[in-house]
Amino acid sequence: MKPSAIVVGAGIVGLATTRALCEAGYQVTVFDRSSKAVGASVRNFGMVWPIGQPEGKLYDRALRAQQIWKQVLKEGDIWHHQAGSLHMAYHTDELEVMEQFVAESSPQRPLKILTPAETLAQSQAVNPQGLLGALYSADEMIVDPREAIASIPGYLTEKYGVQFHWDRAVTEIAHPHVSAGGERFSADVIYVCGGADFETLYPDLFREASITKCKLQMLRLESQPNDWKIGPSLCGGLSLIHYDGFKVAPGLTALKERYAEQYPEYLKWGIHVMASQNGLGEITVGDSHEYGLTFDPFDREFVNKMILDYLATFAQFKSPKIAQTWHGIYSKMKDGATEVVLHPEPGVTIVNGLGGAGMTLSFGLCEEVVQGKYTS
Repeated sequence: MKPSAIVVGAGIVGLATTRALCEAGYQVTVFDRSSKAVGASVRNFGMVWPIGQPEGKLYDRALRAQQIWKQVLKEGDIWHHQAGSLHMAYHTDELEVMEQFVAESSPQRPLKILTPAETLAQSQAVNPQGLLGALYSADEMIVDPREAIASIPGYLTEKYGVQFHWDRAVTEIAHPHVSAGGERFSADVIYVCGGADFETLYPDLFREASITKCKLQMLRLESQPNDWKIGPSLCGGLSLIHYDGFKVAPGLTALKERYAEQYPEYLKWGIHVMASQNGLGEITVGDSHEYGLTFDPFDREFVNKMILDYLATFAQFKSPKIAQTWHGIYSKMKDGATEVVLHPEPGVTIVNGLGGAGMTLSFGLCEEVVQGKYTS
């Protein structure tokens, strides 16, 4: 008889944990408080983004996560695109940071500095005015988070026999028992993978953890006419100071200082700007970063305008019409940790706090946790 597992939360962390448990031989049951995943896992770019991770454990985890993503997406017949990424440079200090990043990175990273002509050949969406060059990376992959997160539960059910209980908020855990919807369920191991579930089921641990929340604002442009494609995901210079992967570049400190003088409001609202295109031709654009435990539920129009204004400095699209705007909220560690993995009692594991790297790292991280290979 197979060992049994319960997973609380059907976002990307819960789905990644479920897949890892199934591969380890468990019969898995998943509970989610909503009718479908509606949190941060469907409110993002859909970027699987190894370039943002520093060399070593995190970059290796991102590559492993991408391998798993590709298997799941292929077997589940879910759209994805190994698009790569372009970071454009319009100032010499940006280009210098990109060149330093390539020089300091291992040869295993598929990186190249492109001339302006080579950049424009990669993407017809790049703004050519003042372009000095770009950093190209072949690592990055795009999924449509809304399609992927909605489709993976069916894939897991079909392949592994996973049972999903939707609209069932878990209200109490006392291993081996879980209470949900007025019923009690049991399993050999229990994993809590949703941020809201962590906060409500283990409020004391949540308060003690060095954890906060981040609100981000994003936009989606309508499907581009005539099947027009942007090619790789596109990034401006502000993204260089957002991701830890670029910290190896000696010139990053000076670049941050210039940005602090030139873009103080952008840094205040945590804005860096990226664009990715899904299989329908829609372009997702964002984002901003506000930190705290409670947020104003209303989006700020001026933040979206700042995002679009900066986007125009490096990208231009056939149709700029905005189809949707929204915000997402995810948990993030305040102490610099890239995640939190806790064991509140024997048989129970909490996995949370991946910040904005959930799509990039979850499949790799959760495999490590389930296999007992995780080290903080």
